[in-house]
Amino acid sequence: MTATNLADLPLSHDPDHVALVSRGRETTYGELVRQIRAFRGGLVGLGVQAGDRVALLAGNSRHFVVAYYATLGLGAVAVPLNPLAPAAELQRELNEVGACAVVVGPSAQSAWSMVGRESIPSVQHVIGSEQFDAMLTSAQPVLEAVIDENDLAVLIFTSGTAGAPKAAMLSHGNLLANIHQVQAATPLAPSDIAFGVLPLFHIFGLNVVLGCAMACGATVVLIERFDPQSALETIRDRRITVMAGAPAMWAAMAHMPGVDHASMSSLRLSITGAAKMPEDVAETLEARCGVQLAEGYGLTEASPVVTSAVFREGHVITPRGSIGEVLNGVELRLVDEDGDDAELGDTGEIWVRGPNVFGGYWRDPEATARVLADDGWLRTGDIAVSDDDGNLFIVDRAKDLIIVSGFNVYPAEVEAILADHPGVARCAVVGVAHPHTGEAVKAFVVPAGGVPVDEDSIIDFAHRFLSRYKCPSKVQFVDELPVNVTGKVVRRALH
Repeated sequence: MTATNLADLPLSHDPDHVALVSRGRETTYGELVRQIRAFRGGLVGLGVQAGDRVALLAGNSRHFVVAYYATLGLGAVAVPLNPLAPAAELQRELNEVGACAVVVGPSAQSAWSMVGRESIPSVQHVIGSEQFDAMLTSAQPVLEAVIDENDLAVLIFTSGTAGAPKAAMLSHGNLLANIHQVQAATPLAPSDIAFGVLPLFHIFGLNVVLGCAMACGATVVLIERFDPQSALETIRDRRITVMAGAPAMWAAMAHMPGVDHASMSSLRLSITGAAKMPEDVAETLEARCGVQLAEGYGLTEASPVVTSAVFREGHVITPRGSIGEVLNGVELRLVDEDGDDAELGDTGEIWVRGPNVFGGYWRDPEATARVLADDGWLRTGDIAVSDDDGNLFIVDRAKDLIIVSGFNVYPAEVEAILADHPGVARCAVVGVAHPHTGEAVKAFVVPAGGVPVDEDSIIDFAHRFLSRYKCPSKVQFVDELPVNVTGKVVRRALH
């Protein structure tokens, strides 16, 4: 019988095989399943039911993994949140989804203390580290529920295709379908050891790294913060075989002093995605470290992977700069401005359809209708072209999306915050090239008369309300913003 509940994934593996390494502590599959079922029993004891939203405010840790699968197995909905987000952002997201419980991991205690439980009326339970451990030892275990594959599993915030951040609704079937699609293209085995540094509140880390590893019985070494030197030590000491990361991470590794082929000799599968991989960085990495990157493409709304590099006898045969070929089980069209399929060699917007495509945005039918057609096609907003061999190349974005270290930033969200600064009359935000993060956020500000304002005050103001990666790193003051005949800001004229 095919599993319909994501929480079934860790169940069928060797109970003595190591599933997780977190803060130096190993957890076998047998131990992990026992902990998940005990924590699920603790949730039931608190009154959490199927359909309730449980927020996960934790770094890449055992706490996150246990709480995630415990929630899913109950039929409740997991809501992964960024533990480094400012209080205002966490308050908005928790209120938007109506979370009834929040699991707060050890590294997120300070973040939660700034939120203020009274600001989220729906939250009935806050489960900190002490209560987490108590539930593992005292709660009555609860087995996995049998649920429908269309049942909602995860709400994950994204700005990928619809402007301001929305909670994308991903079902058990969506996420399981993409795990199987990815496994068919780049299979993992129980002998693999994956480097789990991609944040688990991001769909890339959640479903591609954790989900695929749990599906095949591999080991995940959970890393809460990326540091290139400690990453190299972990790769060497743990004999990491699979590593996935955004281009900024790979760039940092490629330019590490003293790095060589021996540094990463254990890697057999090196994956990049979430943003365009600079070809010169990929070339440097291969020359210095012998690491051949497999580039793919995806988005949260597709659970997330759509395309992947093609392998032959262990080597990537996809041309450098290409995002590869569409996964089996996924349909893809390149659509021109008239809504027709683009001719071979012409650019078109990527449209995607398949069992991995999400059901829409949480309680936002208008935003859903803008990106999801009645016949199931997802309009991604990304522009690509295909060569004669079916290799796809991203050439542009139809939207104003900025990608910082693989994370999506929409100018509208940042501009809405900056506009509340008393010293800002008008503002516009664009992405500019950055050597380490791919892009950085730059704000153009028309000052309001009579109010003192400088670059630091604008940046500090943004940090009060936005995650660090969304905040401007540079502010330029201007007398006016370029606009078109309708008064809309012409972003391409800002640089």
